Amino acid sequence: MFDKLIDIESRYDELTSLLSDPEVIASPEEFRKCAKAQAAIGDIVETFRAYKDVERQLDDLKDMMKDEPDPEMREMIVAEQGKLNGDSAELSARLKVLLLPKDPHDEKNVIVEVRGGTGGEEAALFAGDLFRMYTRYAEMKRWRVEVLSASYTDIGGVKEVVFLIEGQGAYSRLKFESGVHRVQRIPTTESGGRIHTSAATVAVLPEAEDVDVEIGPNDVRVDIFCSSGPGGQSVNTTQSAVRVTHVPTGLVVSCQDEKSQHKNKDKAMKVLRARLLEKMQAEAQGEMAQTRKSQVGSGDRSERIRTYNFPQGRVSDHRIGLTLHKIDAIMLGDLDEVIDALITTHQAELLKASS
Repeated sequence: MFDKLIDIESRYDELTSLLSDPEVIASPEEFRKCAKAQAAIGDIVETFRAYKDVERQLDDLKDMMKDEPDPEMREMIVAEQGKLNGDSAELSARLKVLLLPKDPHDEKNVIVEVRGGTGGEEAALFAGDLFRMYTRYAEMKRWRVEVLSASYTDIGGVKEVVFLIEGQGAYSRLKFESGVHRVQRIPTTESGGRIHTSAATVAVLPEAEDVDVEIGPNDVRVDIFCSSGPGGQSVNTTQSAVRVTHVPTGLVVSCQDEKSQHKNKDKAMKVLRARLLEKMQAEAQGEMAQTRKSQVGSGDRSERIRTYNFPQGRVSDHRIGLTLHKIDAIMLGDLDEVIDALITTHQAELLKASS
């Protein structure tokens, strides 16, 4: 591990030198490339240097202990050694996590798809609640949210909503949200006061760029049609809604939220690229002999990952056995405690697999 850390520190110093090189400064593209590469290893180098500093202090204390006759001073040295040993162990564990293989998509923006599942109108209302939960979480993180496509029911539920979240580390924080989310509560439409169980599905896809997914000009068929709203109402009378079909795979994406045909096409292509990237990854993983045991859940959309029980005020994540009695706060976007627990478990599984 330490040979690797020394190499990373050398690379960091090299990049620091390059960032002050006039030739690199004169090239915005090269400067950005070096700055990004340096930032990617900055945490590792900072933690490694802190670890080396602690180890140096421990060596100094060991030397002091050899020549120190005063029992009171020796006691103080032992106490300081105990503290520094704790710091060393903590920094060593952090370095192991920082050196784990990085998900190449972690820093990407995400496209989130939320759909009402089993449970009729109540499932659509719950899908709307999940959509609001994620947008509020994004607001807390100061991320930008853009709705790409949405279909609502007559009483305000969500049949399907697809939205883009732009922000640093968005995919790394939200990628474990993919799956079936189950709700247990008394629907507002229920006169008898009985608890119903409904579900909504969530898919979290890294935003794909042109370099990630190549789509040829003849691979896509674009159809234009008139938009329509809830209950058959016309959203606008111009032919601005767009349906994009990826001919090789048969994937279809429709978008009608914008009045501009061009904007709708751009949004539809964003979703199409993300779905194609997901499909490519799923096929690649299917060909691998090793199963995805290192991941917290498979992310499969048929997998029930979480239950929101309103009468008991609790949220349970079934993958890691976590139950929190703070459903109101979670529905208002307070998701960090759940997400941090999922990430910690994921890292522990990766460490176990690599040891």
